[in-house]
Amino acid sequence: MASSIGPRELAVVLGYTEYRKFKRTIERAEKACEGSGHVISNHFAHVSEMVSIGSGAQREVEDIHLSRYACYLIVQNADPEKPIVALGQTYFASQTRMHELTDDQRRIEMREAVTEHGKQLKAVASEVGVVTARDFATFTDHGYMGLYAGEKARDIHARKGLKKGQHILDWMGYEELADNMFRQVQAEGRIRREGAVDRDDANRIHREVGKKVRQTIAEMGGTMPEGLPTPTESVQQLRAREQKRIEAERTPSLWSEEP
Repeated sequence: MASSIGPRELAVVLGYTEYRKFKRTIERAEKACEGSGHVISNHFAHVSEMVSIGSGAQREVEDIHLSRYACYLIVQNADPEKPIVALGQTYFASQTRMHELTDDQRRIEMREAVTEHGKQLKAVASEVGVVTARDFATFTDHGYMGLYAGEKARDIHARKGLKKGQHILDWMGYEELADNMFRQVQAEGRIRREGAVDRDDANRIHREVGKKVRQTIAEMGGTMPEGLPTPTESVQQLRAREQKRIEAERTPSLWSEEP
């Protein structure tokens, strides 16, 4: 399917002032198209069109009908120093990544994100007196109590029916993990902005942020985190299964045909 924008229009949108330079970008995109196994003419249809130049005269002008895939390749091969190109490349990369991931992979990545944001939140909290393991457990509980209507970590653990040593974050689905990551990010930002003076202040802010996230979920008509189902597999089990899949793909099959 052809796109609704021509190459010259696309050049302007992407910040190119000279079409001559943009043509080199198109050439790189065509090579990428061919290299990925696609037929170039299916996505970059070079045509000649007659355009009026005044007084009834016409002139032949070269044009290219671009498919959506062609536009994607052009953006990916354009000059990343141009702001709109950089934004486009970042957008396509994130969208492609999300479409490629399975539900399990998305959950694994979100769990890793929660871990990283947890470290950042802990670092900020430590600057205002949340130092010991007990301090941090109390600080974390305040965030949970705000988000889970009073439930502490041990209450969530019990409600999920987990065994001793099983971490509640490893038994959360993608949506519940995302709720908690939002809580972490907002708590970190607010503690920095307000300049919490001590650990009691940090605990207060964390609980208030948890409540605000819960309120936002309610206003959007979402499911409260305690109402979301507990997965049947932990994140560790998903990681182990994913690793086996990756290793299997790397190992050539005995029945595969020789190239």
